[in-house]
Amino acid sequence: MTREEKANVIQDLTAQLADSPTIYLADISGLNAAQTSDLRRACFKANVKLAVVKNTLLAKAMEASEKEFGELPEVLKGNTSLMISEVGNAPAKLIKNFRKKSNRPLLKGAFVEEAIYIGDENLDKLVSIKSKEEMIGEIIGLLQSPAKNVISGLKSGGGKLAGILKTLSEK
Repeated sequence: MTREEKANVIQDLTAQLADSPTIYLADISGLNAAQTSDLRRACFKANVKLAVVKNTLLAKAMEASEKEFGELPEVLKGNTSLMISEVGNAPAKLIKNFRKKSNRPLLKGAFVEEAIYIGDENLDKLVSIKSKEEMIGEIIGLLQSPAKNVISGLKSGGGKLAGILKTLSEK
């Protein structure tokens, strides 16, 4: 690979890192061809971009990026695959689900919405992170609950003014 090609790869990686709120580093070494194909298919279905990268080029892209990756460049040893997603917990769920059939991929580290996680022991924490859509759904559910109680109370009061006042005073 020429210097020019390396510079282009670093530039492309830097752009990907800048555009992505969720970046996972994983070790997929030891997977056979069929398992690797299954992993790539699962990534495609989950809208997770998977790419095997050279550690030195990724480290230079992290340096060139405006994001603060903290200790994440220190895990760039051995085989490293880059998993990029718009949803914070999607790669973690994918890894956890895939490991039901295999002992790989191993989580080396993750950068999720400016938080840094180092090591495979953080996989369960990352799976439990809620996406924006999940949080909005929970908030809407919590906000709707009191309104539903009031409306059902008003309906049970028969619609009379006395029943409405009684229901509202109870709430």
